[in-house]
Amino acid sequence: MGETAPAFADWLALREPADAAARSEELVAELVATLPGGRLVVHDLGCGTGSMARWLAPRLPGPQRWVLHDRDGALLRLAAASRVVDGREARVAIETRRGDITRLEPDVLADANLVTASALLDTFTADEVARFVATCAAAGCPVLVALSVTGRVELTPSDPFDTRVADAFNAHQRRTTPAGALLGPAAVDAAVAAFAAAGAAVTTRPSAWQLGAADAALVTAWFGGWVGAAVEQRPDLAAAAEAYAARRQADVAAGRLAVTVHHLDLLALPR
Repeated sequence: MGETAPAFADWLALREPADAAARSEELVAELVATLPGGRLVVHDLGCGTGSMARWLAPRLPGPQRWVLHDRDGALLRLAAASRVVDGREARVAIETRRGDITRLEPDVLADANLVTASALLDTFTADEVARFVATCAAAGCPVLVALSVTGRVELTPSDPFDTRVADAFNAHQRRTTPAGALLGPAAVDAAVAAFAAAGAAVTTRPSAWQLGAADAALVTAWFGGWVGAAVEQRPDLAAAAEAYAARRQADVAAGRLAVTVHHLDLLALPR
């Protein structure tokens, strides 16, 4: 398993404040009401640099042990150096485990009081979503999955080319890979159905990025990736996309572009 380029870790750091602002506090309140007393063991799947732990640990009661899973060693080293804010470092222990989270054996989560993931489901195939849900459901504990893309993006002011780029990007999210066809925006609905079929009570809440003039660096980085993926999927859009990108970057520079990227957060509770 390889290691990530530094640029990806930089992207994760850039998006972390927007992720934190978007995640559903309502679902966390519902989750906390179900947790047992005493020390919590939390397994975070696809942890990246540990942003979920940094955001969620201060919102959970009691001492905690977080087990952070990722296939990328460089990201895990950054996650291992995480410090939970609000003076709670002494109450939160962090360990890391490197491996493919789409191939986890259910016993890996046997000690979990909570399983979490973030910005993950849309990268899965249908088989991978099914395995992910089955593994999580077998743990018999709550599962909180944040920031799953829905395929809806709104840019204000609008541009006639927005829809063409959005459609091409969503097709790219559903592209066929060596592992199979990715579910992309359909992944969260597939996960909801699979958790319900496994007997869980499932609740979803919106968790959209709301980006404006103060988020120019993130908007620029997100927009470049959004258009780049669209053109990769539809090379015939390249010439028009170049002019479109120039218009949109002028909007960003002038502080007049607002972007809403829609996500859903999912909480699955065992019945």
